[in-house]
Amino acid sequence: MPAASATLARHHIAIELAERSYPIVIGTGLLDDAATWAEVPASSRAVIVTNTTVAPLYATRLGQTLSRYHKVVHTVALPDGEEHKNWQTLNLIFDALLRNACDRKTVLYALGGGVVGDMAGFAAASYMRGVPFVQVPTTLLAQVDSSVGGKTAINHPLGKNMIGAFYQPRLVVCDLDTLDTLPVRELSAGLAEVIKYGPIADMAFLDWLEKNIDALKARQSAALAHAVRRSCEIKAWIVGQDEREAGLRAILNFGHTFGHAIEAGLGYGRWLHGEAVGCGMVMALRLSHRLGLVDGAFVERVVALLGQAGLPIVAPALGVDRYLELMRVDKKAEAGETRFVVIERPGSAVVRTAPETLVREVIEHCCRPT
Repeated sequence: MPAASATLARHHIAIELAERSYPIVIGTGLLDDAATWAEVPASSRAVIVTNTTVAPLYATRLGQTLSRYHKVVHTVALPDGEEHKNWQTLNLIFDALLRNACDRKTVLYALGGGVVGDMAGFAAASYMRGVPFVQVPTTLLAQVDSSVGGKTAINHPLGKNMIGAFYQPRLVVCDLDTLDTLPVRELSAGLAEVIKYGPIADMAFLDWLEKNIDALKARQSAALAHAVRRSCEIKAWIVGQDEREAGLRAILNFGHTFGHAIEAGLGYGRWLHGEAVGCGMVMALRLSHRLGLVDGAFVERVVALLGQAGLPIVAPALGVDRYLELMRVDKKAEAGETRFVVIERPGSAVVRTAPETLVREVIEHCCRPT
């Protein structure tokens, strides 16, 4: 059973993007507190976009709170799972918006994990060429990563998140109480995106994670609050400097080039996104080592932490050529050449190419049980 939630002080983190700036609010009891939503854009209508798993848990509660600010609150419950992150499901949102005569002031609320957030954000960016939306992430992965920064997208059979837009929310509300209902596997998947911030940006945070990994897995409120807050602080700092991933922001994709290949190669939904990213980090770490950037002890240290978090550290045997094929369809690729986020030294990451012979060696090594 998860640890009982204690009432924690709220934390506000600002995403500084000039006229597109917005706050992230982190704390407990946020869904039911009308004050949480006092700054949302005024509108007569609102639409909660959620999924069939989250809707029975939180949609009614959120709708009741939002009814203080919107005359009519509709709810759209999408099918749950990465395999549904596609055009057909996206159209369910547009169907609801049009059927309910929603105008360009209608506010969309993305209540759920990363799939819901990505699709609701893409719908908000597209409907009437842009309506306001609010992120209400209910998974650890979404709270520390996908809800922050304005990336919205759907998947294509040939590549993950290849169709989308940069579109910033007006507000991100991370209610830590929603993590109490998160399945164990989903919690571990979220820890992958927490752990990545250490090797790429903050070794002191990596030290803290090693000491507190058991507390995080036990859902201790204070530990979760610190992990979410520090992750969002790092991401806010990076996004504030590079909103559209022209340079620095690409380091946030540590483990994602390999990870997206795993998701697409297995079929979306077989592995959770965080599981694929965790395993992808193992592969990226081993590539960093083979490039002569970090020593083996550092690699094993991070791999051990990923294993402690309950994440897979042996890659699925898709075949080396299949990995290479899938990784060429990656947003960081340039002129058909695959580029990887690698650790140049502990606490610092870069994006660079790597000789195919080394990449092949890494894939072969990582697909073998140790």
